[in-house]
Amino acid sequence: MNATTRTICPYCGVGCGLEVVETPKGFKVRGDRDHPSSLGRVCVKGATVIESIQKDRLLHPLWRESLDAEFEQVSWDFALDLIAAKIRETIDTRGVDSVCIYGSGQLVTEDYYTAQKLLKGCLRTNNFDANSRLCMSSAVSAYVQSFGTDGPPCCYDDLEQTDCGFFIGTNTAECHPIVFNRFLEHKKRNPNVKLIVVDPRETLTAKSADLHLAINPGTDIDLLNGIAYLLLQNKALDREFIEQHTRDFAAYELIIKHYPPELVARRCGIAIEDLKLAATYWAESSNVLSLWSMGINQSQEGTAKARTLINLHLMTGQISRAGAGPFSLTGQPNAMGGREAGGLAHLLPGYRSVKNAEHRAEVERLWQLPAGQISPQPGLNAWEMIEALEQDAVGVFWIAATNPVVSLPDLNRAKAALRRSPFTVYQEAYNPTETTAFAHLLLPAMQWSEKLGTMTNSERVVTLSQGFQLPLGEAKEDWWIFAQVGQRLGFADQFAFETVADVHREFVELTRDRPCDMTGMTHDLLRTHGSQQWPYPAGSEPSTEPKRLYTDRQFNTPDGRAKFVALHSRGLAEPPDPDFPLVLTIGRLYGHWHTQTRTGRTEKIHKMHPDPFLEIHPRDAANLDIAEGDVLEVRSRRGRCELPAKITRGIAPGTVFAPMHWGALWSETAEVNALTHPEACPDSAQPELKACAVAVSNMALRQANSATIAANIPSASSIPEVARS
Repeated sequence: MNATTRTICPYCGVGCGLEVVETPKGFKVRGDRDHPSSLGRVCVKGATVIESIQKDRLLHPLWRESLDAEFEQVSWDFALDLIAAKIRETIDTRGVDSVCIYGSGQLVTEDYYTAQKLLKGCLRTNNFDANSRLCMSSAVSAYVQSFGTDGPPCCYDDLEQTDCGFFIGTNTAECHPIVFNRFLEHKKRNPNVKLIVVDPRETLTAKSADLHLAINPGTDIDLLNGIAYLLLQNKALDREFIEQHTRDFAAYELIIKHYPPELVARRCGIAIEDLKLAATYWAESSNVLSLWSMGINQSQEGTAKARTLINLHLMTGQISRAGAGPFSLTGQPNAMGGREAGGLAHLLPGYRSVKNAEHRAEVERLWQLPAGQISPQPGLNAWEMIEALEQDAVGVFWIAATNPVVSLPDLNRAKAALRRSPFTVYQEAYNPTETTAFAHLLLPAMQWSEKLGTMTNSERVVTLSQGFQLPLGEAKEDWWIFAQVGQRLGFADQFAFETVADVHREFVELTRDRPCDMTGMTHDLLRTHGSQQWPYPAGSEPSTEPKRLYTDRQFNTPDGRAKFVALHSRGLAEPPDPDFPLVLTIGRLYGHWHTQTRTGRTEKIHKMHPDPFLEIHPRDAANLDIAEGDVLEVRSRRGRCELPAKITRGIAPGTVFAPMHWGALWSETAEVNALTHPEACPDSAQPELKACAVAVSNMALRQANSATIAANIPSASSIPEVARS
């Protein structure tokens, strides 16, 4: 009989359940029909994930004294002792805030939690941030500011309960395909269900829309305030909900009066009739479900955009019931679990804040630390870590389960900063990645297929990720590595975990009586009864029934009311100008995942998406004398790359698009994040990766022109002596 292991897909935040079957010919993967989120569905990434798990693995700890030297194999004891010694040295010479850890939504919650205890509890610095800063931090800030705490209020079940899907800043069909397929099947069964898609590109998601609003980049708040203007004008408000369950509507009402249809349509670059139709769809729908992702979050006004979207739900009472509400789609498989464990520079476990004295005291007590041990100062966020490296203020830079040498903004500057690090630890399953070249010490981490732990998806469903093969080489679990360093630094009592289940048991205790209460969950319960959704306090019974937040219309604010925000649009941090006349937006493709660490090693996906490209509208292509397939130089104020042209009417004129997956390991000329800037949302510190100003030129045409000019310049020997003198 074939052995079957139930687990979770390690790619996006949809959190699809998988079954891995061991056969005489190897492992096969299929969708888990009993998983409440995916219901047996699986996309191409999940279906092919087995192909990558044993390729190019980092098998042993490797060490070198300088970035110019060759790596040599060392023992785990040597590696762990070295990290502990370097941490002691840098704390003694530079202070505790010279230690930084940069983590990832690829870590399981137990990994995240152990790192928080080490850094924020024992070492007294909050310098832990994660690539979730580049992904979901604006959504977190918006939920906290509007509702009083983090946590998406909706469920995937709402995809099959809604009358109108409002998808903004998300190419759900490619980036969260199982979510999109659930909605699309519902729409096909119910033809009256509407789909509005807001995106400068005609994506696969937009092709299914009843209404596609191809707005100009940076005009999301104009659009949302314009819809609010029409809802207000047409009296399509839920006054009872506004008066009893919200506050600050009066200030918002004054703001939206400045956004009449004529102004909004002109700014957004859309037809007035389409704007009015969007407002009509919203007003006439009993249940409106909005979904958003990076197109909202990755902006200098990411929090403001998300809160303005939430405003629409509050003013129409479209929240706290089936089929309605604002729903952020998490990018990474465990970005939600990272938030629950305190895995950003301003957080503590259990949706607590380092700024809150009561929260710090609660965690100190549970960690058995002296009062005042945890710093009230938020740690460095991802980009601040780069700036600190530039200022030689970092002595130990520890990277785990992510590839920042592809994913960070202003990549050339980020690389230069990373080269200044006196000691960089890189904890990774694969070798090489682009980040390998910047590391002094490589630590082999267990792959998803080898480790055990929990992950939380976009709808707050917690799944036990169960390994099904023995670790390759000397690979270790990430939580074990953090704990071993903690023990070597003298904190044996704090890191006396024997198993990952011990870590989970301690973690969930820190969620007791918090909005994300998971005290009723154990590894055994999840293994026996399957995935469960929080809140799941002690005494809960296993269930697959969806749990929505705020169904009593009481929010986690001091007065129980949700908060409106009154904001004007600020637009792009870097608008186009005569020197850089186009707006570049970047994103993902259906098959690839982030920086290709797995998918680049998967043959089927590589064939599906073999090369990078630049989408450009025919009008812009004609103006620049560009033909399909021409190699283009794309320049910004910070960098350049070379990409073949893909001419399409599926992108708005004045805007170009490139996928972000290709780092130097896969293409030496397609690092599009070298073009982006680090300007970020002041609330969430999430960079505006979705838009920067660029200039595009035809490389062949430029080279031909240069050759012609060179040919027409007379040689020195042909110039008469008199002229030369």
